[in-house]
Amino acid sequence: MKLKSNLVLLAAAIAFTAAAGSIAAPAARADYAVLRSGARLHVTGYERDGDRMRLTVEGGVVEIAAAELVSVEPEDIFPASPVVSAPDVPFGKLIRAAAEKHGLDERLITHVIAVESSFNPKAVSRKQALGLMQLLPQTAARYSVANAFDPEQNIEAGAHYLKDLLDRYRGNVRFALAAYNAGPDMVDRYGGVPPFAETQNYVKQITSNLAIATAR
Repeated sequence: MKLKSNLVLLAAAIAFTAAAGSIAAPAARADYAVLRSGARLHVTGYERDGDRMRLTVEGGVVEIAAAELVSVEPEDIFPASPVVSAPDVPFGKLIRAAAEKHGLDERLITHVIAVESSFNPKAVSRKQALGLMQLLPQTAARYSVANAFDPEQNIEAGAHYLKDLLDRYRGNVRFALAAYNAGPDMVDRYGGVPPFAETQNYVKQITSNLAIATAR
């Protein structure tokens, strides 16, 4: 039985076809396979054979147990965001306070928020990232966030996470941003910005806006 092309329905389709001997459904575009371990693999296709799942990734095929695959999520496309200045944006005082506390450039925090949520403190992504800096639930828990929709808590945790990523990658802003978007495991795996269109666009957009803001 062939799965529907909409990858968002993958989890339900896998359960429905559990008794099938073999299924195949190439992705219409690059997407992410989410595993029970928390890892996210960039895939361009997938195929089920019994209790095994073959994921097509750059450079070859990865075979895993079908039960290890939680879902396949569409790749995010980030719309262009305007170049902004912290004093002129909402939550500027909170951004400045977090930047000073963690030794960050407040413009970095500002542009991450602009791309992540467009300054919407109630934003929720389809991946369940929450609030201004789009904290995943596990990230919010790691930084003791009681309410991810509270701007102060969200900005504080997001800035702390950015600082930790910058320390991990020795001040490399591109690597830190890539890790914020795709996860540190992916940056470590590829030795830099992963070859994912979503992540590359994310990093390029924020660093370009930072460069423009710095040149002013």
